[in-house]
Amino acid sequence: MTALVSFVSSGPGDPELLTVKAVRRIEAADAILFDDLSSGPILDLARDGADLVGVGKRAGRPSPRQDHVSRLLVDYAATGARVVRLKSGDAGIFGRLEEEITALRAAGIAYEVIPGVTTAAAAAAAAGIPLTRRLTARRMQFVTGHDVTGALPEGLNLPALADAQATTAVYMGRRTFAALAERLIGAGLPPDTPALLAEAVSSPDQTLTRHTVASLAQQLENRAGNAPVMILYGPLIDED
Repeated sequence: MTALVSFVSSGPGDPELLTVKAVRRIEAADAILFDDLSSGPILDLARDGADLVGVGKRAGRPSPRQDHVSRLLVDYAATGARVVRLKSGDAGIFGRLEEEITALRAAGIAYEVIPGVTTAAAAAAAAGIPLTRRLTARRMQFVTGHDVTGALPEGLNLPALADAQATTAVYMGRRTFAALAERLIGAGLPPDTPALLAEAVSSPDQTLTRHTVASLAQQLENRAGNAPVMILYGPLIDED
């Protein structure tokens, strides 16, 4: 089968953060299946007549089932269409990429993965800070803030996540960070560890606020919101 699906990483939302290859695939696509955070101005790059299909998943909102999204990919590709699966951030980081690849492989459909700017990198860049720091932040780690039910995942490696010498990026952690912070502090992370809350990164509504892990946990426990959130904590976030 000559069908090909392009998994295109859209970055956190700003079209100027797209790679050249990503732009070319979007412009040439016959069908684009896109995440919520990949919509807006990025879809303006699509050609006239392209099918634009929203398949995004957002916590607390009705979302398409994953098997339905995978089936759509297979069905579109089987027609010979040039298919783009537009994923927010980097497609390989908490983007359910593996499930969709598995479906394509089972159907004998070829695919490519085009990497992009992950939200952790975009948040740090927006704040004007590095993600690593010589001597004090030689390691960084990514963790998801919720499982498939929206709860804090079980089985987290708390000793690693409580490492005060690492930069940690928490994806999708708005509703669960208070619970996570309690466990981190219990595992030895100092409550005054610097933290950055980045909301709606790279969009016109972007906000960046500095906290400690303890103060951020308290704020998020008492404040609702729907904007996508990235949380960074570690030794490099403490400078204005």
